[in-house]
Amino acid sequence: MKRNVFSLASILSVFVIAMASSCSDDDPEVITETVTITETDTVTVEVDSSLPVGDFTVARQGSLVAESGTPTMGGVELGEDTEGSYFLRFADDFTTELGTGTVAIFLSTSAVYTPDPANGNPDLRLVGNVEDNGEMFVKLDGEPEAKFTHVILWCASASIPFGNAELQ
Repeated sequence: MKRNVFSLASILSVFVIAMASSCSDDDPEVITETVTITETDTVTVEVDSSLPVGDFTVARQGSLVAESGTPTMGGVELGEDTEGSYFLRFADDFTTELGTGTVAIFLSTSAVYTPDPANGNPDLRLVGNVEDNGEMFVKLDGEPEAKFTHVILWCASASIPFGNAELQ
C-alpha cells in the first residue's frame, strides 16, 4: 500500500509542477521569423508580441499612403510605454493586403524602400511583420534613431511596397 501512495504522490507533484510552469502567461510570446528582403538576402528577426504597459505616449505619428494598388491605409504611431519600451502602434483603421505572403514592417530614412545589404542596410530597420488588419503593436528593440522618419510596408514575395507613412 505504501508503494501506491508514493506513486500517487509522485504523479501529483509532477502534475502540479507541470501545471505551474506551463500555465503562466506572464512571459511575452517571442516569435522568430525569417523575411526575404531580396532574392539573395534574408533576415531573421525576433518579434516580441507584448503590449505596452501603462500609458502609451506618442512621440511621432503618421498616416499610411497606399502603394502598388493595395488597400493600405490607417494611422501609425511611434511611442513609449511607462516602462520605457518603444512600440509602433497601427491604429484600429489599419488595413493592408494580406493574401500575397509576408508583409514586412521597416523603419526607414525615406518613403522609398532602398535595400543596401552590402553595408548592413543602414537606412532600413526591419521591426516585424503584419499579422492582421486592425490595431497592432510591434515592440521595438530600444528607441529608434531619429534618422528613421518613415514606416514602410514591404511585400517580399512580390518585391513591391504596400505603403508608407511619414512619422512627424
